[in-house]
Amino acid sequence: MKSPDTRKARMLVVGDVMLDRYWFGEVSRISPEAPVPIVRVAREEVRPGGAANVARNCVALGARTRLLSVVGDDAEGRLLRRIAEEAGIEVSLHPDRSIRTTQKLRVIGRQQQLLRIDFETPPSREVLASKLAEFREALAGCDVLILSDYGKGGLAHIGRMIAMARAAGKKVLVDPKGEDYARYKGAHIMTPNRGELREVVGGWKSEADLQRRSQKLRRVLGLDALLLTRAEQGMTLYTARRAMHVKAEAREVYDVSGAGDTVIAALGTMLAAGVRLEQAVRIANRAAGIVVGKLGAAVATRKELFG
Repeated sequence: MKSPDTRKARMLVVGDVMLDRYWFGEVSRISPEAPVPIVRVAREEVRPGGAANVARNCVALGARTRLLSVVGDDAEGRLLRRIAEEAGIEVSLHPDRSIRTTQKLRVIGRQQQLLRIDFETPPSREVLASKLAEFREALAGCDVLILSDYGKGGLAHIGRMIAMARAAGKKVLVDPKGEDYARYKGAHIMTPNRGELREVVGGWKSEADLQRRSQKLRRVLGLDALLLTRAEQGMTLYTARRAMHVKAEAREVYDVSGAGDTVIAALGTMLAAGVRLEQAVRIANRAAGIVVGKLGAAVATRKELFG
């Protein structure tokens, strides 16, 4: 596969960021206090999560990437800022004293996740409103906008953001969350997974039924395309012209967490680099196949994709 020139791609990623923390250890016995394993922690890793992981994937593919979000005025927020900057992301993280930075702590033993602990607080409306001015300024320097919604409150003004981006002539991609998809109306492409789509359109009885429901949602929201990620079944792109299915890459699945981040990052970066939509979907599918073979929130690099 010929490598697109992603160095000219300029990405703006806005959404819910989080700090992904991993505790790795050995499990050798069960606790005498309760029927749970005792994990002797041997090492710790921290990685950018949520929208920050989307931005990290864009950078890994060669794109110049700016990240705009809200964090707590705390040690976790400062750590997230530092590791995001070290990953090569241009970071604009607004501190909010009223919240704590969203953090996901995963305990890993015997090469599998034993426990996840979440810490989170929705950001204040005042901080979100002040973010719009910087958002408008950042739009001028991007080709593609990715809105990464994890349902943590960081995209309360998403409707205005979509309208502003469209008025500025920017391509808008949304990774959705929740049942209210009306808030994404006007975006160009949306990338739900099967569970997220089912929440909105209900269960489907056949492939034809799925296509009917997906195309109806695409038309109602005014989307150019809806890309449904389907885990081991690959992904399906719905446009006004047709439905295109791409089979999953044949490889061992180790961890699916963060795969959706990689899909929308790869799709957006390829579109910003001038790749046609259908080919961009195939590349995004290949990128997803790479990251599910890695543990935790991971990235697919240009070298892994194109050699």
